[in-house]
Amino acid sequence: MTEDQFLVPQETYLKSGMHIGTKFKTRYMDQFIYKTRPDGLSILNLQKIDERLKVAANMLSHYAPEEILVVSRRENGWKSIRVFGEVTGINVFPGRYPPGILTNPMLEDFMEIKLILVTDSWPDRNALNDAIKIGIPVIALCDTNNQSNNIDLVVPCNNKGKKSLGLIFWILAREYMRKRGLIGEKEELKQSADDFTEE
Repeated sequence: MTEDQFLVPQETYLKSGMHIGTKFKTRYMDQFIYKTRPDGLSILNLQKIDERLKVAANMLSHYAPEEILVVSRRENGWKSIRVFGEVTGINVFPGRYPPGILTNPMLEDFMEIKLILVTDSWPDRNALNDAIKIGIPVIALCDTNNQSNNIDLVVPCNNKGKKSLGLIFWILAREYMRKRGLIGEKEELKQSADDFTEE
């Protein structure tokens, strides 16, 4: 795969640490691992990360902003998803997600959505379980130590690092806007990936 087919230059991916996994790996995530370093950290395959980001952006683009919810319990993802929400108009939920927002119409913050994206399937399991109950597709950012149960699309990546999450949500925002025809095919966002990244 040549470099220009990547969503961003390979160097940009590498600088963000998006490919750096954990010392633990689940059987499912094995297929996305390129190698294990001498210090025991698993390294994810950049090509597979890029491929899955394209699929995720494509999947998101089939839905209107109000039909999507992005959740991040992990603090490193809060700024990323907030800016993502501002840019795309997509619903975001930074912080602890209380169960029932998708399943209980009596709740004040109840919302009807058709697709959910979680930044980590373990801390975001309340949102994941709600999505399962109402039968909507789930996209999850998964590190080498994540399980893939009940996830429709796994995007392999470092889902803990600030820079990695900033770049992921910047890419997804740009691709979503392009695919929905909100910006030109080759147009860039006004915001940089740094604007999506926690200080």
